[in-house]
Amino acid sequence: MDNGIQEGQWARLKELCDSTLSKRPLILASNRGPIEHYVTQNGRIEARRGSGGVVTALSSLTRMLEFTWVANAMGEGDRRVAEQNRGAKVRSTLPGQKSQVRYVSTPRRIYHKYYNVFCNPLLWFLQHYMWNSSYSPNVDANVHDAWNNGYVSVNENVAKTVVDEGLKGDSPPIVMTHDYHLYLAPGFIRESLPKAVIQHFTHIPWPAARYWKLLPNYIRKGICGSLASADVVGFQSMNDVRNFLDCCEQFLPDYDIDHNNRVIYHGDGQCRVQPYPISINVEEIVRIANSPRALDYERRLRSDIQGKAIIRVDRAEPSKNVVRGFRAFQLLLSRYPELHGKISFLAFLVPSRTHIRQYQRYMDDIQRIIGEINSTYGNEDWQPIKPYFENNYTQAIAGMKVYDVLLINSVIDGMNLVAKEGPLVNTKDGVLILSETTGAHSQLQRGALAVSPADIEGTMQAMHQALTMSPAERKRRAARMSDSIKREDISHWLVSQIEDLAGLV
Repeated sequence: MDNGIQEGQWARLKELCDSTLSKRPLILASNRGPIEHYVTQNGRIEARRGSGGVVTALSSLTRMLEFTWVANAMGEGDRRVAEQNRGAKVRSTLPGQKSQVRYVSTPRRIYHKYYNVFCNPLLWFLQHYMWNSSYSPNVDANVHDAWNNGYVSVNENVAKTVVDEGLKGDSPPIVMTHDYHLYLAPGFIRESLPKAVIQHFTHIPWPAARYWKLLPNYIRKGICGSLASADVVGFQSMNDVRNFLDCCEQFLPDYDIDHNNRVIYHGDGQCRVQPYPISINVEEIVRIANSPRALDYERRLRSDIQGKAIIRVDRAEPSKNVVRGFRAFQLLLSRYPELHGKISFLAFLVPSRTHIRQYQRYMDDIQRIIGEINSTYGNEDWQPIKPYFENNYTQAIAGMKVYDVLLINSVIDGMNLVAKEGPLVNTKDGVLILSETTGAHSQLQRGALAVSPADIEGTMQAMHQALTMSPAERKRRAARMSDSIKREDISHWLVSQIEDLAGLV
């Protein structure tokens, strides 16, 4: 497709940054910041680009606009930098970044309650429908304590830092808060900066109201009330929007909910609730895919492939449904023995949150099923599955260039950007198998083969269909997805949000 569309989107983003975001001070807040500092063996502090989806999604703004990014001090390096600067802003030394970071240092004990007791084991699992609700979660005294003396405390500290920055300007700031770590920040910020323009974006799914009722009323009411105090609340999909409006209707009985126009009315104002499906930076990913390092990985990976290649790229965590994907592959090998030696499954799996026992158990399950399949069907000349347990993004991009089939069968995902990266860089008109419960499904369904995440038989059938699909149909499906991804890239995501903010500034 014509690159003029993308160029126009980037030009529009730059125009909006100049016309809208430059009118008032911009403050962005998230758990992780755009810079992470590390202490080297000789005691020096080095800065690297921050990790995580929020940082990646917003990296374009750091190159276009000067603003303040408030983030938690994640490790010893961040804490030392925060202490050296006595809480003042740290200017980025990374090439191209214009943002300044202001770190929030919370005592480790409090941050542990916030992150390791409440955010990840509780909120993340709840919002991905991961609980076996007959047995878990168990909201005991430790969880109540983690909310009151961890989650509330960190959100309040982040909000205080945002407010401190906001009071320095001549006009009320634009504040953008991000994700499940900071649900309470908008409410705290609104109390001290009533005229600020506040937007919150949630990157993960928002479950139905009945599922939220696993949490105590005061917790879910506190979360919804805080978010509704923002001017705009954004989600990945219309389904998430509808679920949030339903939650507010049930948990905030004094609020008026306009489902048709997606507006929440309350005594002090109103909140618009909008879908903003996130996407990828097309130019950056194409550049990585064509880099010398990626080309070298691509050559090596091609030598690891016998016949056709099934690829998956995931964090090794329960919501990604990795074990069921391997079970479907195991069924494929059992049902179609003629495929033995003519197919390779390359799995790029990033160890994730290994300090949480549910994740440790799931990694054990992954390794167990890989061993079972390879010992049952493999031989000296062919191993059906080759896993890569490492965080190597360039290698994963190289893997996506060579797939015949890309398997994404997540239990649920807010979006799943691998589903967009794969069709963009693939060189073989590869077929995407995509879970219906990913946010990406609504955009890519005309090109992908849809599967239900629990349907092992159906996933196996989709694998066989993908492997035997005609070249003409493969090409047609791949082109549809690639064009759509280029048309709605990360600049499109940012533009849609800033355009909605423009009328409020």
